[in-house]
Amino acid sequence: MAVMPDQHVRPDWAGPVARILIVDDSVVARAVIARMIDQGRGYEVAAAVSDVHMALAFLAQEKVDVILLDIELPGIDGLTALPDIIAAGGGAKVLVVSSACDEGAAVTVQALALGAVDTLVKPNNGSMIGGFATSLERKLQRLTQSGEPAPQPQRQAPSLAAGDEFDIVAIGASTGGIHALSHVLRALPPSFQVPILITQHLPESFMPYFAAQVAILAGRPCDVATDHMRIRPGRAILAPGDAHLRCTRLAEGGAALRLLRTPASSGCMPSVDPMLASAAEIFGARTLAIMLSGMGRDGAEGAAKVAAAGGCVIVQDQASSVIWGMPGAVARAGNASAILPPDEIGRVVAAQRRPA
Repeated sequence: MAVMPDQHVRPDWAGPVARILIVDDSVVARAVIARMIDQGRGYEVAAAVSDVHMALAFLAQEKVDVILLDIELPGIDGLTALPDIIAAGGGAKVLVVSSACDEGAAVTVQALALGAVDTLVKPNNGSMIGGFATSLERKLQRLTQSGEPAPQPQRQAPSLAAGDEFDIVAIGASTGGIHALSHVLRALPPSFQVPILITQHLPESFMPYFAAQVAILAGRPCDVATDHMRIRPGRAILAPGDAHLRCTRLAEGGAALRLLRTPASSGCMPSVDPMLASAAEIFGARTLAIMLSGMGRDGAEGAAKVAAAGGCVIVQDQASSVIWGMPGAVARAGNASAILPPDEIGRVVAAQRRPA
């Protein structure tokens, strides 16, 4: 293997050190980002390379914890290479750092769907200071923080209170959740008609493209929710980035959604809690709630109400989660009917049926 350029080591930190690989074709960007990392505590730059081939060669021989990947690279671009980078990383978390990740950019949702854990807009070389350094530090802290011990996994398929029938699937997710969601949705057959509600922590400007991605993955129409939108069989509905979903009964029968913009106890906008709590109120034991990868505790209160109503709550397991905050909070509270990886969650959901 060729000698890797731009290598850095942190000899001044006695605690656990997270190893970072930088993949960026700009010499200036590599140097500036490496200097930012070196100024932090608990990180070291394992290598800084200029293209995908060098990154894969390095990962074939070395382990890292986080990979900072640019999209615009010579030869193979970062988005095309992302699945190979993830595989070669052997569990390393990929943070896409690119000027291509502008607010609402399609490439951002594509990268997250392919398995990147997060994205960060890279400013031009003349302004890579201040806010960018703070954002990079915050994201690295989040991606390298130690999680709490997991409870004993419950890998059995859950049994629903109403046999194998339910009326609504409500899914909550945040960091790392889009990739997990893609695995769940791909398992659903075209005949699956139970309505699906999704609250994913994303800005409002990302939602139209995210809805298009979900429609492809789930093989069914997907809408960004509007106020008073009816909940219909065979469709998926997303919480908009600026409002929570709340289920409500219709006088003529059926159910619809109201949009709430009041602050949630979790501090998240949109929040998973109102969606799950209202689903439990309207659909009771025929509610299937799913909690995927994400930071914090959003959804824990709503999941408790689903469990209290006799519904079923499935959470993503710790091993497959980028951050086991949201699913872990539900599991530690004792409200998880099962703890499973996304592929198995998808199979469990696909095996259910809507009552006639």
